[in-house]
Amino acid sequence: MSSKELNMPLERITLIGLGLMGGSMASALRRKRPDLRLTGVDRPEIVESALNQGMVHTGFASDQMEQALDADLIFLCTPIDQILALLPRLDEKVNPGVLISDMGSTKGEIVRRADECLRQGIHFLGGHPMAGGHTGGLEAADPLLFENAVYVLTPSRPVPRLLLRDFGSLLESVGARVLFLSPRLHDRIAAAVSHMPQLLAVSLVNQVAHYQKESEHYLKLASGGFRDMTRIASSPYGLWRDILRTNTEVITFLEEFIGTLQKTRDELVRGDLEQAFQQAARHRLSIPRDTRGFMRAHYDITVWVEDKPGVIAGIAGLLAAESINIKDIEVLKVREGDAGTFRLSLESEASRRQALQRLKQAGYAARSRN
Repeated sequence: MSSKELNMPLERITLIGLGLMGGSMASALRRKRPDLRLTGVDRPEIVESALNQGMVHTGFASDQMEQALDADLIFLCTPIDQILALLPRLDEKVNPGVLISDMGSTKGEIVRRADECLRQGIHFLGGHPMAGGHTGGLEAADPLLFENAVYVLTPSRPVPRLLLRDFGSLLESVGARVLFLSPRLHDRIAAAVSHMPQLLAVSLVNQVAHYQKESEHYLKLASGGFRDMTRIASSPYGLWRDILRTNTEVITFLEEFIGTLQKTRDELVRGDLEQAFQQAARHRLSIPRDTRGFMRAHYDITVWVEDKPGVIAGIAGLLAAESINIKDIEVLKVREGDAGTFRLSLESEASRRQALQRLKQAGYAARSRN
């Protein structure tokens, strides 16, 4: 019987890859679970930086990885191609009963590779934290990155129940909300709501840029809806190459979407788009407004403020004095030098009512946002 079947605690954790995701997980665990022993693996200069910042207790360069594998839990926090290359190398190096989990953005190919090359007694659990940032690297690591983020787990072969419970508790301790999906369903959903929008944004920007040959005003006049739809077109290809290569569901959705565009074209020619608009509006409104990908509801308010230094700190301090916890904050609109609107997410309806009352007493223009 393996140590994990005996329910040994997940006390020794190794993180292979100390970029945004690995560094954030290390920082979050150090903050929330100081009882754990963390080991990092990456390039020497990155390991040194992580050690200096207190993110990990010990660290090893990538070519010394074997010295870091005496662990209860191993996180693979590298790009997808490196995860696929690491799995066969780990098979004969890790202890029986260890749990290995990755943070790759696609799951099908990674889970298949793990099932093929990891021997019995080594437990693997595919993972994808639905969190990220505009920049990568250890310098972008954020101990709050996983707060209220959906963390998808994609088991394929059985994992001991107690081990699954302990790992889920570990993720929840850093603020994540665990959701179980099959690897294929995860990749289909990711293709539909993440990977496809990326390709559509890239295609739309390039299509309009092509018309710049006619007039330089095409992109100069692009604002509002065009900017909203194409914001993600600036994402670097290096970030997307392996994601798109390892998610075959994207091709399926592209082919189906080509058919949808052809149907839309035919309806446009006939002047028969009313039903399509009504359906789209109805479905768009069905997206939960109080979760934004969170697994638990949040309660929103909007606050109109003048554009001046310290205004956010003033609001946060005001609510903190009432023990009201802000779970999320978003700038909705700012007119530079004039005013702006913020969205604040709170954790209960009672907190929302209390915050509205206190903000209005302090002279802020605040209202509930459904």
